[in-house]
Amino acid sequence: MNIVDRFLKYVTFDTQSSEETGTTPSTEKQRVFAEFLKEELKREGLQDVELDEWGYLYATLPANTDKAVPTIGFIAHMDTSPDASGANVKPRIVPSYDGGDIVLSEGIVTSPSKFPELLDHKGEDLIVTDGTTLLGADDKAGIAEIVQAMIYLQTHPDIRHGKIRIGFNPDEEIGLGAHRFDVEKFGCEFAYTMDGSEVGEIEFENFNAAAAKITINGRSVHPGYAKGKMLNAARIATELVGMLPADETPETTKDYEGFFHLTGISGTCEKAQLSFIIRDHDREYFESRKTEMCDVVAAINEKYGEGVALLEMKDQYYNMREQLEDKMYIIDIARKAMTTAGIEPKIKAIRGGTDGTQLSFRGLPCPNLFAGGLNFHGPHEFCPVQSMEKAMMTIVNICQITAS
Repeated sequence: MNIVDRFLKYVTFDTQSSEETGTTPSTEKQRVFAEFLKEELKREGLQDVELDEWGYLYATLPANTDKAVPTIGFIAHMDTSPDASGANVKPRIVPSYDGGDIVLSEGIVTSPSKFPELLDHKGEDLIVTDGTTLLGADDKAGIAEIVQAMIYLQTHPDIRHGKIRIGFNPDEEIGLGAHRFDVEKFGCEFAYTMDGSEVGEIEFENFNAAAAKITINGRSVHPGYAKGKMLNAARIATELVGMLPADETPETTKDYEGFFHLTGISGTCEKAQLSFIIRDHDREYFESRKTEMCDVVAAINEKYGEGVALLEMKDQYYNMREQLEDKMYIIDIARKAMTTAGIEPKIKAIRGGTDGTQLSFRGLPCPNLFAGGLNFHGPHEFCPVQSMEKAMMTIVNICQITAS
C-alpha cells in the first residue's frame, strides 16, 4: 500500500475528540482506529506492538546495525478536532492543481484569493474534502508518513538505523495527548512529533499557555427599581473584557506576539462566565499577562465589591525551547534530513502548543516537524501528496543520519 492509499483509508475513521466526556480516550471511536492501527502495524512487521488501556499505541522497528545508536521516536495523534465534523470524510484528489478555484461542493469553494498558500502547491496533487467535513490530515497525514517510513526502511535494509519507536496517541486536539503518554516505556533519547503544516517546518518554540475562567456574581433586581441595587453580571463581564488591551488578541497579533483570547462568554443579570486563554512565547511576558488578568479582576472587585469577580487560572504548558536549547543537535539532524530530501528547512515558532511541548518537559526532547496538511480544522483543509512523500523521506533520513 502506498502512502496515499494509506492516508485515504485512515481518514475514513471518525476520530473526533471531545472535551465533554472526561474519559481517556475522550471518544470510543478513537480506540476503534487505534485497534485498526495495532493490527496494521503487526501485519507490516513492527514489533512490541502494544495498545494500552488509555488508547495509546506503541511499536518498535528494531535496529539493523550493531553500532551504538540512540533510540529515537516518531509520534502522531489519532484524534481530529472538535471544531468540525470528522464523520463520513469523502476525500478526492485534484491532480496537477492548476492554481484556480477548487469547488468542493455547491457554494463551497477553496480559492487562492482566500487561501493564497494554495499557489505554493501549483502543479501538485492535492487531497481535498467534499466541503462538509474536515480532511483529517491533522494528524492522520503524520501517522501515514510514520508508518510508510517504517515500511520503507524494512524494504531498504541497506539504510542502516538504530532502534526506532513509534507512538500514536489520542486527544491531542483537546490538549490531553501527552498526559498519559508513557515516556519511560517509550524509551527514547529524543523524538519528533509529525504534526506541523507546511513543507520544511521545524518547530521547537511554542507559546507559554494558561487558561482563565472568570465568574461574575451579579445581583438581580427589577429594572424599574434597580438604581443603586442591581449588579448586572452580563454587563460587568463585557466591561471586564474591555479592560484588556484590544490590540493583543489572536486577530491582531502574529509571529512572537502574545495575546489574551476570549474563548467563551455567557451570562444573565444574576451570573456570567468568561473563558480566556493567555499566550506568550516569552516567559517573563507570559507571567506579566497573568498578573494583568489578576489586576483586571481585582479592579472589578474594587469597583463592585469583593467576590463579584472570581478568577480561576492555571498554567497549561510552557515553551519547549527551554528544554531544547542545550540539545540543538536534535534540530540539526532534522535540518540535515530535510536538506538531503531536497527540502528547504523553515525554522518557525508555533503559535499554539503541541504534544511535544509537554513531552519535552517530561524528559523526552520532542520538536515538531511538518506533516504537510494545510487549513486544518475545517472543510478547506487540504494535503498535497508530494508533501506527505517529502515528510516520509524526512523521517527515513533522520533515522539514517542518527545511525551515522
